Amino acid sequence: MNRDELIQELEAKFPNKNFRTSEEFDGSENGIWTSGEDGYTHKGLELFSYYSQDGGSKSYTFGVLNVMHYFLEERGWYCEWCDAGTVIICEG
Repeated sequence: MNRDELIQELEAKFPNKNFRTSEEFDGSENGIWTSGEDGYTHKGLELFSYYSQDGGSKSYTFGVLNVMHYFLEERGWYCEWCDAGTVIICEG
């Protein structure tokens, strides 16, 4: 799945969540940039939780809510943290 298609699917699945190109963030190519600390929730849980990367939560995989992690994994993409507030979605 290409980046533009994935952005459309992400916006449909997670309405009101901002997804931008990585070029808009730092100039790196082919990724998708989003906030990891904007308070966006899905069914009551934050979509990203940087401090859940230690494996202490069954709801998160490397700080990414499992619903998002598996959604991306099925499409050949994954999340990478730049810092506690910035997530880049990369093609696997």
